[in-house]
Amino acid sequence: MPELDGKVAIVTGAGRLRGIGRGAAVAFARLGADVVVTGTGRDPARYPDDEKAVGWRDIDSTAAQVRGEGRRALPMVVDVADADSVRQMVERTIDEFGRIDILVNNAAYARGPDRVPIIDVPQNIFQRVLDVKITGTYLCSKAVIPHMITQGGGKIVNISSGSGKTGSANNLAYTAACFAQVGMTQSLAQEIGQHNINVNCVCPGAVDTSRVDDVGRGDAWQAIADNLPIRRTGTDDEVGAFVAYLCTTAASWIHGQSINMDGGGTMEH
Repeated sequence: MPELDGKVAIVTGAGRLRGIGRGAAVAFARLGADVVVTGTGRDPARYPDDEKAVGWRDIDSTAAQVRGEGRRALPMVVDVADADSVRQMVERTIDEFGRIDILVNNAAYARGPDRVPIIDVPQNIFQRVLDVKITGTYLCSKAVIPHMITQGGGKIVNISSGSGKTGSANNLAYTAACFAQVGMTQSLAQEIGQHNINVNCVCPGAVDTSRVDDVGRGDAWQAIADNLPIRRTGTDDEVGAFVAYLCTTAASWIHGQSINMDGGGTMEH
């Protein structure tokens, strides 16, 4: 039987064709889990060209990929920063599948008006970046933990970033949010490890997703790859597969860690 047969995973922020959330959702399905796929209900007019070209349908298409692996999927539009929306997500998951074994806090505010000098960052944008990543992690974790305790255990994986380890200019809000997730991971791990709930964090570097399309795929992107010891950027499927691995029995002794996954770009402890 597949490693995660009979398990149920919730993956937030999983509606993009090129995205870590989609990669994780499919990886869970390949290991036998049923998957709740959440997204923000993006306007199709704003989809990237590659999504438009293939008729991508956001969370419904990710759900279709999960079903293509022979597992059940539940696509849901969820605002992870809204307590009522999160509550409905958990209630529908329990109604549909009867349990929650895995939570991946992957949702993040899209790059854009926050990536400017601090004096130019609008307060509402700064707050929204923190709301999605920090409040979202708090609300989703708080909502699923009681079910995991009742079931006798579970797995929580937070998706931070290399920006959660090293600050950079013109990146204040996202850096703050990602550093917070690293700290939240440690706090949660200390608190709920006794309930057989593993909590870990993944800190990806340059991953080829639509999130970084503003960088382009020309000289600037190639320069990022050339500066990595492994001489290439990462893929959403690679990160997704590692996230799924952290939720297997083989990884159950890994706890409270924030693991760099960046082609060797960060090697410090």
